[in-house]
Amino acid sequence: MTPELVEAYGVRLRLFRLDDAADTAAGCADPVTQRGISGMPYPYTEETARWWITEGAPAAWAAGGAAYAIADPATDRLLGGIGLSQVVPARGQAEIGYWVAPWARGRGVATAATRALAEQAFAAGTARLELLTNDENTASQRVALAAGFRHEGVRRAANPSRGGGRHDLIAWVRLADDPPGPTARLLPDLPGGRLTDGVVTLRRIAPGDADVMFRLHTLPEVVANQAPPVPPTRAAIDRRCRLAETAWLTGSLARLLMLDAATGEPAGSCGLSYSDPAAGEASVGYALLPAWRGRGYASRAVRLLAVWAFGLPGITRLVAGTLPDNTASHRVLEKVGFRREGLLLGRLPGLNGGRIDDLVFGLLAADLRAGH
Repeated sequence: MTPELVEAYGVRLRLFRLDDAADTAAGCADPVTQRGISGMPYPYTEETARWWITEGAPAAWAAGGAAYAIADPATDRLLGGIGLSQVVPARGQAEIGYWVAPWARGRGVATAATRALAEQAFAAGTARLELLTNDENTASQRVALAAGFRHEGVRRAANPSRGGGRHDLIAWVRLADDPPGPTARLLPDLPGGRLTDGVVTLRRIAPGDADVMFRLHTLPEVVANQAPPVPPTRAAIDRRCRLAETAWLTGSLARLLMLDAATGEPAGSCGLSYSDPAAGEASVGYALLPAWRGRGYASRAVRLLAVWAFGLPGITRLVAGTLPDNTASHRVLEKVGFRREGLLLGRLPGLNGGRIDDLVFGLLAADLRAGH
């Protein structure tokens, strides 16, 4: 059983009181809170808050969980709420969830409260804590990582969406014997949010990049050099851009937009993903808009990406797969220092059940060539 009062990491976890009703209503009616917690009542009024304080929160405690107000230790003003639910005693498992009021965001309140409550839950005998986030809620995903939770996978269509339908949830888990502190990320943020050599700049793909990404990845020559050679739909590109930060945080894929450093105009895209994490191997890919081809932008982008990748703990080898007749791409890779390693017959899916050969290039840090 967790205690009724916890103070740690600069926050106070205490029971809700009736004089929290106005702040609870304001925090839970906020659009960001409503968007992040689809099951939050709407509209959320002071009457709803009073019901939560007098009935909902006590019911959570009675069910073996917890329902805390997050408060400022100096003023005791409500900053948010956090609790434990979905308790499965036989498995020593519970789910942790929280919300933070608009006036308290950006101060690390959610991370501090999550760390404090997790420690109390483990001290009370919980062995496994789950934290589930909407697939686009990257702020909450960053809280999970900062509080020591690890990405475990996707729960497909696990939650009803507001207004109908269902959506995925990202599962983050922390065990009682996991090491303290933040979870080390496979793909850290770029230093300062970008990489640049003064000519080319790389930054993470964002939702607003959907137009240029759709234009680039539906070009016939770009489609022809992917496997299978099928153009993506606009819906797929929109989703790819919306979930780019999530893919980065979960360590699955770093998608970057390639920009002209002087003008900021989009020139193309590139990306990096772990092909074999245990072996320290990652793969790279890239594509350029027509106006920027033949100017060395692709090799500059790949070089920037390679320097960053070799600086990450664990990445010791980069690979790139190309179609055997894509000589322009071969020249890009060789200019950076990649070496041809072999032809993998029929490795990739083609059209109508056909197969495509894959010419593989590899790069070690010692072979990386300086830019010029």
